[in-house]
Parts: sequence; structure tokens; C-alpha cells
Amino acid sequence: MSNYVFGKTVGLSFDEAVQKVTDELAKVGFGVLTDIDVRATMKKKIGVEMPPYRILGACNPQYANRAIAAEPQIGALLPCNVVVRQDAAGTVHVEVMDPRAVMGLVQHPDVPALAGEVRGKLEQALAAV
Repeated sequence: MSNYVFGKTVGLSFDEAVQKVTDELAKVGFGVLTDIDVRATMKKKIGVEMPPYRILGACNPQYANRAIAAEPQIGALLPCNVVVRQDAAGTVHVEVMDPRAVMGLVQHPDVPALAGEVRGKLEQALAAV
């Protein structure tokens, strides 16, 4: 993948993948606060056609509270984004922002361990998709 995202290719339809990842995130304590349909937005705003692409803004209130308590400005880096996208060949991918990479920007001693905990929960959800 990259140094800021981890994920996998799934053998599900696009809509099934969105539902499955939402369900699995809930099982590990994450709700989806935002759901951005990038495909629809690009079509509406600039007339561009593209394969299905959604950005789900996932948040675990317990982790968010701990992060904000440690570093109030950290809210600019929240929530954890999960991308469900279909490529031109029809393959569906689920990709998760790596909280360790993003939280590495924060210079607070409590944040790295917290980011590791969050990543563990996100990995658990992804493994079940």
C-alpha cells in the first residue's frame, strides 16, 4: 500500500463492501459520521464520470475523546477515513487511513500509543471484511 494507508481487495460488490465495512467498524466501536459519495460529487460538480468511490469518516468516541484530551487541535486529523472504491476493472478495494502515520504529526507523548490502539481496531474490522 503506502506509508499512510492500509487495506485490501475484497470479493464483494461495491455496495456490499460499503455495508460490510460499516458493520465491521461498528463491531469494534466505530460509527460512520460522514459518508462522502465522491463519484456523485464529481459528476454533479465538474461533470466527471468515475467508478464508485466513497469516503467513510469513522469515529470511535472513546478514542476521539482521549485524543482530544491529550491534544485539543487533533480534531483537525479526525475522523479516521475509510475508502471503499471500485477500480476501472471492477475490483473493489477497502483502504483505511493509518492513524499512526497521521498522528505521527502530533508531538504529544500519549498519542503514538493511542494511534496504535486505533490502528489495531481498524485492522480487526478490515480483517473481517
